[in-house]
Amino acid sequence: MPTNSGNHKQNAVNVREMIEEKRSSRSISNITEKLIPTILFIIASISILTTIGIIYTLLSEAIEFFKIVPIWEFFTGTVLKPLSQNPEFGVLPLINGTIISSLIAMLVAGPIGIMSAVYLSEYASDKVRRILKPLLEVLAGIPTIVYGFFAFTFVTPIIRSIFPEVGATNILSPGIVMGIMIIPMIASLSEDAMTSVPNAMREGSLAMGATKLETTFKVVIPAAFSGIIASFVLGISRAIGETMIVTIASGSSKNFTFDITQSMQTMTAYIVEVSGGEAAAGTTIYYSLYAVALTLFVFTLIMNLLARYVSRKFREEY
Repeated sequence: MPTNSGNHKQNAVNVREMIEEKRSSRSISNITEKLIPTILFIIASISILTTIGIIYTLLSEAIEFFKIVPIWEFFTGTVLKPLSQNPEFGVLPLINGTIISSLIAMLVAGPIGIMSAVYLSEYASDKVRRILKPLLEVLAGIPTIVYGFFAFTFVTPIIRSIFPEVGATNILSPGIVMGIMIIPMIASLSEDAMTSVPNAMREGSLAMGATKLETTFKVVIPAAFSGIIASFVLGISRAIGETMIVTIASGSSKNFTFDITQSMQTMTAYIVEVSGGEAAAGTTIYYSLYAVALTLFVFTLIMNLLARYVSRKFREEY
């Protein structure tokens, strides 16, 4: 009997210890469950806080610039001479160069990208797709400075051999090379959009007597239209923000012209030029750096918002 009594006491102690241990582990688990959402919220807020910090920095310095140069004069002026004795700060030459180079890039990347996507999605076998798509996406991994030297030392001489009137630095060459650079983005995103179209739609079209080509252009592409347009808008945004290609191959001439054979400067190239040590802190040209950067930020923001709007507006749900 005493032995049984001792066993019961021992069992009671073990059970009590197990209960206490369970309570302790549950308490730690509850604390962890309460902490995890807070930690994840802080991590998720980093990008938002970074964006707020960027906007604050750009606005605070740009305001100092607009105290010196009227905002209307800045956005309507066609002359940019920041280093002259009588400096003028019109941003239109930079906006003009940025838009023209981006349009040239899209004229190159758009047709090639969409046709590549059509082939990969509708015509290529699985084996060919697994080989070609990674090879195509290799272009996206090439450093942009390499593209810049490629444009300056290879593409520009070819263009000048055909059209001698083209300048040694011009906006045409970097525009073409930027188009080559963003082909993978447009092709990959468009191919993903086309691949997501249900096969039932293709089979229905073919069953009604349509050819493969008719099915592709009258059924698949319209069904994937939102994704394709979004890829184009993101491609334009990427071209607007490109720096090294235009800095190297387009030169630093701040010309307000629509002649693509001439040298022009983009907003990103101007930022590189000014931040390279030409301007002392606190000077007007120094503050102009932030005014141009703010303009560029607004441009890319508009492009990204437009891409989101198009994706939601024309999205097809199956």
